[in-house]
Amino acid sequence: MVPDNTKMEEHTIIVEGDVIVGNHSDIKYGVHANSVILGERVELAGDLICKSDVRIDIWSQIGGNVKTDEDAYLGEFVNIDGKLIVKGDLDIGNDVKINGGFEAKGWIVIRNPVPVIVYLFLYISELLRLGKDEEVEKALSELFDDEEEALDPAAMIVPNGSSISIDSIRVPAHAVVGNGCRLAGNIRSASLEMGSDNTLYGSIRTMDNVYLGKNNSIHGNIVSRGMVRIAADSHVLGEINARTVRIHESARVDGVIRASEGIVFEREESAELSDDQLMQLDV
Repeated sequence: MVPDNTKMEEHTIIVEGDVIVGNHSDIKYGVHANSVILGERVELAGDLICKSDVRIDIWSQIGGNVKTDEDAYLGEFVNIDGKLIVKGDLDIGNDVKINGGFEAKGWIVIRNPVPVIVYLFLYISELLRLGKDEEVEKALSELFDDEEEALDPAAMIVPNGSSISIDSIRVPAHAVVGNGCRLAGNIRSASLEMGSDNTLYGSIRTMDNVYLGKNNSIHGNIVSRGMVRIAADSHVLGEINARTVRIHESARVDGVIRASEGIVFEREESAELSDDQLMQLDV
């Protein structure tokens, strides 16, 4: 899940909200975000810079510096190639390597921090709250009543075993992209849902359906075994190969459209009929 206004620059992914990265994921970028949670054995190639807390689970590797304006929690066997700068408290596990040294203005506690899975449950609690499921929210709030801070639900969530590099964005399941994003890399996922006003410098390949909202720009091909649906004013600079294609009449495709089960060109919904027109139809 990529939240609104996410930007992928040359070496850095910039996210306005929070970032959660699942276990065994490989991110060939640095990350700038509000707060970051990394699972087990995550590899991050660049700097990790946060306004809020940083939580890094066991055996993860950071290829650059780690800087946070609040607290940091490092699990066992974490390896940081650069420098660690913490303006708050530092909670650190055993056998952590920080090659560039560290600075911490608050308390330093050497112990095994609370596992990242606990904080993932906090996210689930917040999402269920947005769904107005009062009973589940009440039960989860009782479990985590010591946690005062609610994390921003508009987060970038990277599932287990994902890979993000300059060449590709690979996720094992459904991918969701918000609005106003600038992404680089070929998207490979089970299916894709994209909002509006996005730019993707790459292609899209899925096993299932692809939906593109309004005013998107795709600098590559779209290949899907399912349906590809493209809303108004979107522009695909490459080709489209799919089972079926539904495309708005104001959208543009520079290449060839191939659809084994047909192509449908859609128009705007007709305006509601006036009372006089309805009376004429009845007659």
